[in-house]
Amino acid sequence: MQAATSSVSATAIPSVTDALRAVESLLLSRGQRTARRNAWTSVLEDRRRAKDRTEAQHVLEAVATRTS
Repeated sequence: MQAATSSVSATAIPSVTDALRAVESLLLSRGQRTARRNAWTSVLEDRRRAKDRTEAQHVLEAVATRTS
């Protein structure tokens, strides 16, 4: 007796990110997409630097308080 075999195919549900990228590709040319992604990367890097500056300021204030 043989077991019945069936082929099951799974279709991945697109994420919101995938959907937004699809819309973006329809609306923007490749150069505009690259420019937008570069700008967003720049924003994220600026935020990281601001966080680092804030943390450094807190450390310096803590050291200054201990020595006073």
